[in-house]
Amino acid sequence: MHKTPFYRNMTFQMLAAIALGIAVGLYYPQTATALNPLAIGFVKLIKMVVGLIIFTTVTVGIAKMGNFKEVGRIGIRSLVYFEIVSTIALCIGLLAADLLQPGAGMNINPHAIDTSGVASIEAGAKSLNTIDFLLNIIPATAIGAFTQGNILQVLLLALFFGFALGHAKERGKPIVDLLERTAELIFLIVGAIMKVAPLAVFGAIAFTIGKFGVGSLVSLGQLVGTIYLACILFMILVMGTVARLTGFSFWKFLRYIKEEIVLVFATASSEAGLPRLMAKLEKAGCASPVVGFTVPTGYSFNLDGSSIYLTVAALFIAQATNTELSITQQITLLAVFLLTSKGVAGVTAAGFVTLAATLTMLPDIPVAGLALLLGVDRICDAMRSATNLIGNGVATMAIAKWEDARDDVMMAAALDGEAGEPRAAVESLAKRSPAE
Repeated sequence: MHKTPFYRNMTFQMLAAIALGIAVGLYYPQTATALNPLAIGFVKLIKMVVGLIIFTTVTVGIAKMGNFKEVGRIGIRSLVYFEIVSTIALCIGLLAADLLQPGAGMNINPHAIDTSGVASIEAGAKSLNTIDFLLNIIPATAIGAFTQGNILQVLLLALFFGFALGHAKERGKPIVDLLERTAELIFLIVGAIMKVAPLAVFGAIAFTIGKFGVGSLVSLGQLVGTIYLACILFMILVMGTVARLTGFSFWKFLRYIKEEIVLVFATASSEAGLPRLMAKLEKAGCASPVVGFTVPTGYSFNLDGSSIYLTVAALFIAQATNTELSITQQITLLAVFLLTSKGVAGVTAAGFVTLAATLTMLPDIPVAGLALLLGVDRICDAMRSATNLIGNGVATMAIAKWEDARDDVMMAAALDGEAGEPRAAVESLAKRSPAE
């Protein structure tokens, strides 16, 4: 059997791109800052097909399953899981910030902070609320769901189409077959786009190092270290436990999606890994309806890395500005984050907007402190995006197991490096009870 040369391996190419990007960022910072369009262009290419992937896979999965009570149960279980796990993530972030005190000793006067860089973000955050978010799930037009790039709007549209085609039975079969073939073509397009992923990684890393340098890491190193440590502990303790309880190896799963992790970490964009994550979860034996619902919904409601970032960043600002917070105030902060972290999902610069929206509601912590985070936000965003990706992958694997919609034989083969098609899981889910 012909062995692929090591330099053709995507992981090797991405790691080499990271090393080259760091070198260019350190020695040629002006050139490096001009390379950001490489990453931006790649992410835009991925976003171009994300809506189509979600629409086709979810519609086909629900239409083939035909059992709409199953879809409702998957939805309820997913949302309950998301709420529990994201709450744990918020608590871990709060605990890490309280124990490590990343902002202690900075003694910054909030009135002396230059807030010009965050003024527009703060203004936008004041206009956001949970009601607006819920209403925004409903697209103004069917086409608008795709043109606006709103994942939840596309998901809602796909659910309606899937239900309708499921009711149509044989009359809807030609459309289902067409959408299934369309999905296969879209994944071929994703495969072509992924060929330039190392170039995007190179541009993103070079830009980050060239623009922000290592100076910001030194001055705000404790904040970055606290966020990274909290995310790693959360993954090992919480995600590792979920994986063990639902019958798969967390470490093998990380190895299985390593290319997506590197890509998301380098570009600091969770969406960059979404298409390939969905494809790999299906190859790991998860039924397509579970993947199609859980992953897109998780990108709005299961942002574990972002949850950790929010509590650490909020307490960092309080500590840096010598703002004392009682236990009651910290619990109130936690409760508000549970709402605001969902209400601004899908918004550009979501971490900053969520933090700003929360701080404007709780005047105890000076909103001006957001400016302190600007220098390392991209570096923090890399870890929170990677944590979000891994968290949604683990959630889908777990929910598929609870729904008896995961083929564990295929899962074991995939995690050990073998390929396959998740037909058994789909058939199990479809045949469990008659269509409604």
